Amino acid sequence: MTAPYDHEALWIKAKLFLNRAMDDEDARAFDERALWASLALELLAKAALARVTPALIADPSEDGINLLIASGLVEGDPRFLSVRAKTIFSRCQRAFKPFNAKEAEIFTSARNEYLHSSGIGFATIPPRAWWPRYWSLVIVLIAALEKELEELVGADRQQEVEDHLAQNTKNIEHRTETLIERAKLRLAQFRGGTLPAKVAAEFRPGFDRTAGLRYREPETCPACGEMGTLEGDEVSNTEIEYEQVDDYDFVPTVTLTIESEFFSCPTCQLVLDSYELINQAGLSDSFYTEGDEHDVREPDYGND
Repeated sequence: MTAPYDHEALWIKAKLFLNRAMDDEDARAFDERALWASLALELLAKAALARVTPALIADPSEDGINLLIASGLVEGDPRFLSVRAKTIFSRCQRAFKPFNAKEAEIFTSARNEYLHSSGIGFATIPPRAWWPRYWSLVIVLIAALEKELEELVGADRQQEVEDHLAQNTKNIEHRTETLIERAKLRLAQFRGGTLPAKVAAEFRPGFDRTAGLRYREPETCPACGEMGTLEGDEVSNTEIEYEQVDDYDFVPTVTLTIESEFFSCPTCQLVLDSYELINQAGLSDSFYTEGDEHDVREPDYGND
């Protein structure tokens, strides 16, 4: 019996679902194809994590049975439970750049609405926009699995996917350009006193648009040239150096590398809320900040 966390088995199942998702429109309606595709996305994410270690997808229940099964310490059984899709996607974002957990959750939310409520879920994003965004996530997971696109969809469908990927790249370019140019225009109109009244009610130069993430760094705004703020929560690297101050005492200096997740500018009100937009705008995809001993110190464990 194949283990429920076997990454190759998850890959094969994802291929099966994607085969259905890529059927012709005459054979399956868009909502059905989108349903199969969203299921395949979660399977691919699980496969990518499980390939590293099955423990990354095991639900940490109180008795630890899922972790024990994933580690191979006990025999696997049909009751093996994995963590929620949101957790799976969050871990993929941390492990496999530039996977976007927020984007992935959009597809999962649509799937849940489609399956568990009276809503139609997938109708909120038109197919011409849905598929490029979808494949931009899948291609990252394929690389994490050290596979090729052709292995997933077959040679006859590879070009179709590559067209969607090219379209997504253009969409990111266009959206980034649009956001920057809109910020420039609104600031110019504000300074010239020609800002439309409806926009003026929302456009407030000087207003703090930061997201409240844990780490931040000043960064020049690509729209107005004033100082904005890069933010991030994820520490991708920690470096520590010790400076000797006397014969027995050393003072640590901790430097953290933070992945850029959000940029905002108080002057022109530009907001770039994803890695892709930040990268496309030419901003730093990571920044350094000073940490402290707590960032490297092992946590204390109780005996209870």
